[in-house]
Amino acid sequence: MAGLFYDDTPNGLLQFLFVTILLGGAGAIASGRAIAAGWKAFTIVPFYMVVLAAVVRFLHYALFGADLLSVPAYVLALVILLLAAGYGYRSKRVSQMTTQYSWIYAKSGPLGWTQKGA
Repeated sequence: MAGLFYDDTPNGLLQFLFVTILLGGAGAIASGRAIAAGWKAFTIVPFYMVVLAAVVRFLHYALFGADLLSVPAYVLALVILLLAAGYGYRSKRVSQMTTQYSWIYAKSGPLGWTQKGA
């Protein structure tokens, strides 16, 4: 996997974890939560994540000299960011639904809600 998804250098995996997982993932979670906070549909999340994945690839290129146009690395970053944004979106939507409509819905786990009395 080294070389295909991240640089085949001594610190390649650490760079991938820091930039893609930590920085990109935090940005994706925040973006997902912000989109949900505006009561927007989930369908716009992928468009934001396409841009954020390009930013993550640029950070790898600018900070560590990685290949800017690596398609496998971009796709992996995009998948990771989509998962993180989906988590942020859904967790915020659960909070919204159970707070805004507390007489109808109850929280059922971190990513779900159920109808009360059903």
